[in-house]
Amino acid sequence: MNPDPSPPAIACIIVAAGRGLRAGGDIPKQYREIGGRSVLARTLSVFLGEAELAQLVVVIGADDADLFAQAIADLPRARLGAAVIGGETRQDSVRAGLQALAAQGFDGIVLVHDAARPFVTGELIRRAIAAVAHVPGAVPALPVTDTIKRTDGQGRVVETPRRETLISVQTPQAFAFAPLLAAHDAAAAGGQHGFTDDAALLEWAGHPVAIFPGDPANVKLTHPQDFAVPPAPSSPLGVRVATGYDVHAFADGDHIWLGGVRIPHERGVLAHSDGDVALHALTDALLGALAEGDIGTHFPPSDPRWKGAASDQFLAFAAERLRLRGGRIDFLDLTIVCEAPRIGPHRDAIRARIAEIAGIRPDQVAIKATTSEAMGFTGRREGLAALATATLRLPETE
Repeated sequence: MNPDPSPPAIACIIVAAGRGLRAGGDIPKQYREIGGRSVLARTLSVFLGEAELAQLVVVIGADDADLFAQAIADLPRARLGAAVIGGETRQDSVRAGLQALAAQGFDGIVLVHDAARPFVTGELIRRAIAAVAHVPGAVPALPVTDTIKRTDGQGRVVETPRRETLISVQTPQAFAFAPLLAAHDAAAAGGQHGFTDDAALLEWAGHPVAIFPGDPANVKLTHPQDFAVPPAPSSPLGVRVATGYDVHAFADGDHIWLGGVRIPHERGVLAHSDGDVALHALTDALLGALAEGDIGTHFPPSDPRWKGAASDQFLAFAAERLRLRGGRIDFLDLTIVCEAPRIGPHRDAIRARIAEIAGIRPDQVAIKATTSEAMGFTGRREGLAALATATLRLPETE
């Protein structure tokens, strides 16, 4: 019997050769700073945090070598190769990145991501990799909530497509390497230069493209207002403290998620997402301190996009909202209430994972566990609950 084949190598092309004129500023938008760090550095740091990625290829503008060097100065270089010079269009730049990988004999899965999407998460990257396992291409998609009109170019509406058939797509898009390179080469040879993303090019070449759930926080920085500067660090910082609470009933299953850690258990939980009460409570605590609603405001359970969704993206979203407002987390305190499973053996792993998601140190996270002395729904082993407190600082406004 033949052994299982090795998993395919995975590489990522970060497209950073554009000029970003609509965003304003005197340098390309991928080198502008948000919260004291360049957009490109933020983007790269997320991908470098994914161990599955063997290599990152960054495609830059011909005149941007110095800006690129500054952007990556504090990043690990082991998987970050020399920059590749892009072309006149995004299509040309992606092809240059593909050719650089081909010259190294690469043949596996390739992700293509826009540098100007710095709020991408590790969870979305992992979804992209999983989605392309059995198809030539896969793209993250969001349902369209606005009514879309098609016009004749003279200010007249000629069609109103059914909204339920429309999606908007994001990056990272994932592809089998050989078909994507072949499609790019064929388009270049045939003078086809109008493709705005790689999925469209693969479709043109006759290959099917699948979709997987995108992330509404994974926005592309495009306009000047997207770079709105938060209050200056010298502004007085006010301390805010808020709490969060979540509860889920047990259901059939063989594991639960707590603090982003999968814990084997004789039951699962009944939930629309993955039912991680710890991350849900922490998310509500952060959003409460920001006075920006709660988890249901931003990720409503009625939305099919969040069915089975990993909850790390919810906490990452709340933490990023805080950073964009010039704030920082001082401490996260979490109490988990359940009769089982035992939390102690998983405490350090949960602390580390929460710290990773929120972008803080593990010593800024406390995990406590207790039972309810056989009283109430937790005491009857019908479910579990979590109570969270977030202490943070936020610039004061007049």
